[in-house]
Amino acid sequence: MMADSGPKEVAVIGNTELTSAELDNNIKNTMVEIEKGTNLLRKMEISVAEAEKRTGKNTVNMQEMYTVYLIETRPVDALTEGITPDSLWRRYSEFELLRNYLLVTYPFVVVAPLPEKRAEIVWHKLSADNMDPDFVERRRVGLENFLHRVASHPVLCNDNIFYIFLTEQDKDWKEMVYETGFQAKADSRLKAVNAAFRVKNPDGRFTELKHYSDELQTVLSQLLRVRARVADRLYGVYKVHGNYGRVFSEWSAIEKEMGDGLQSAGHHMDAYAASVDDILEEEEHYADQLKEYLFYTDALRAVCRKHELTQFELEMVALDLAYKKQQKEELVTGTVRTFSLKGMTSKLFGQETAEQREAKLQVLEQQLKEGEEAVKEKNTESDEFVKTAWVDIERFKDQKDRDLKEALISYAVMQISMCKKGIQVWTNAKECFNKM
Repeated sequence: MMADSGPKEVAVIGNTELTSAELDNNIKNTMVEIEKGTNLLRKMEISVAEAEKRTGKNTVNMQEMYTVYLIETRPVDALTEGITPDSLWRRYSEFELLRNYLLVTYPFVVVAPLPEKRAEIVWHKLSADNMDPDFVERRRVGLENFLHRVASHPVLCNDNIFYIFLTEQDKDWKEMVYETGFQAKADSRLKAVNAAFRVKNPDGRFTELKHYSDELQTVLSQLLRVRARVADRLYGVYKVHGNYGRVFSEWSAIEKEMGDGLQSAGHHMDAYAASVDDILEEEEHYADQLKEYLFYTDALRAVCRKHELTQFELEMVALDLAYKKQQKEELVTGTVRTFSLKGMTSKLFGQETAEQREAKLQVLEQQLKEGEEAVKEKNTESDEFVKTAWVDIERFKDQKDRDLKEALISYAVMQISMCKKGIQVWTNAKECFNKM
């Protein structure tokens, strides 16, 4: 869990310093206002009802097989206005485009991740083929979960592009997305890395969040790998019980008095060995829940990168303004405070005339005015970003704690149930042996 900042910690928002308590109070007030807003799931039922394999030509005119997913929407009740039952098919790549659009358009939001495109961190009997029916089914569930995350988000649920994605098949949805110009707004990875290294006054909270997301990714990856190794061994243990069933069945054939008991015990062992497939299939559901938060760590880092870039841009315009002010001071006083080409030129060729200085001073005055406006604008942008981002981060933290707690408890309950079934099998076998 992310550690809470101490009561004396100060967050720098633009040029404004707020204590943790003041920032937390601002966040709580904003969250209350947001919670008064709409939630699309209150008006519309959304489901990814089924998946279907299709074949078609790709961008290079080659035949390929792909999967499409049926999205069904309907009003929650007969009193809901403005929503009619509808259904349409979407490819995974269209879900990817939707999420990329949301990431760029709402950089202050921890946007829910998509389910994995290809199976990763799986136990050896599980297929890594992205066309495998079991994998496609798990992805279908994951895509439905993604739509529910977006539809229940207080900001994203109001996005028109998202609504059209759900309800309008006939329109060229991709063209509409590209017409928003979101790609031009996307920050390059190199630009973000440059900002991360050069920002001088990073917000401690975002630095802490970045470190937390790295650590969360590490522990969840380790947990999933441990779970995969346990699943491999569990599968072997269960399947080897089928050997008990075979041996007991062969033994029963040569016994007269003990035959029925041995054969019944063998049947129980066969059933026990076969049950592992359903158990591990259920386990995959919990593994997918952990994977969702493994992928959420990238969304957290995306918010941190955007903040670093915003802070870096603010620092650059502030630095440029300070330099312009120094230039004005040097021009007015006629003294050069630092070594420069201008100072060397003055010494070699003499001072500028009064008219030249006046003309340069007018240009600097205009540049200073523009620089002050730029700093003010960047300050406002930074203030707004920190405020809205931390509102969503607090929302995400509550969601994460609730979801992971529920998933871990359910997983523990499943393990207890599995052990009880194993005990019951051996109890039944014991009764079979008692009857011999």
